[in-house]
Amino acid sequence: MATITAALVKELRDKTGAGMMDCKTALTEMDGDMEAAVDWLRTKGLSKAAKKAGRVAAEGLIGIAVEGDAGALVEVNSETDFVARNEQFQDMVTTIAGLALQADGDVEKLAALQFPGSDKPVDEYVTEMVATIGENMSLRRAVRLSVAKGAVGSYVHNAAAPGLGKIGVIVALESDGDGEKLQALGKQIAMHVAATSPLAVSSDSLDPAVVERERAVLMEQARESGKPEEIIEKMVDGRIRKFYEEVVLLSQTFVIDGENTIEKVLKAAEADVGAPVVVKEFVRFELGEGIEKQENDFAAEVAAAASGG
Repeated sequence: MATITAALVKELRDKTGAGMMDCKTALTEMDGDMEAAVDWLRTKGLSKAAKKAGRVAAEGLIGIAVEGDAGALVEVNSETDFVARNEQFQDMVTTIAGLALQADGDVEKLAALQFPGSDKPVDEYVTEMVATIGENMSLRRAVRLSVAKGAVGSYVHNAAAPGLGKIGVIVALESDGDGEKLQALGKQIAMHVAATSPLAVSSDSLDPAVVERERAVLMEQARESGKPEEIIEKMVDGRIRKFYEEVVLLSQTFVIDGENTIEKVLKAAEADVGAPVVVKEFVRFELGEGIEKQENDFAAEVAAAASGG
């Protein structure tokens, strides 16, 4: 039988928001399997998090650069939010975001590009800035989107400076319509994505494994009702449709008007833009997502829960 450590209990709590003892019980029941424990908590209605996600733990900035029919996102981490407000750090992230357009969003290629105004590649320049600013920092990730015809819209939430913030979104729109109007529409959809964190553009592009996992959890929940299997199947089908409305971009209700789905918003925009509009792709970066940060505040509580105290 697996040993249920304090670290495992804390990790499950961070993922789900469930109580310490519930997390310990879930891990014990599932013999230490983290993903199975997450699903166990959800089945019992004890998980407060609808989707698996790591705590936002790292500091730093998300940087955005848009040029013509392409856009890029980068994440550069620092130890404290104080450094994220440093103008030198902000200038560096802005420059790196611009370089990401040249690097096709490949973080290794980006790290090897020469940093403008210096004789060093990006990764060495960042290391040099560590010594200058006095705090550890790193280039974590990058991505680039582009369209043959259309526009890339962008949005930064909690902006520390233009193009820099804690959440960044780029949305690639394919269309033969008016470029400026597409940019404006793209920004609105990017704002929506920042607020709702969809998992995919359409139901067809949603990872089948995600759907099957959701269905399995819903089936277990429905079976606890004691209803016949054929009724359970219909119940789950209805809940899966609701799941799509929650996580698929085109099926979500537009946060700006609170009425129409994104699919209807795109259709209505055709007349204004002058041509059909298709969301090719989107990317959402949230600062520090998936990075665990040590939190001493819960140390005693976690240790007590893991030891049965």
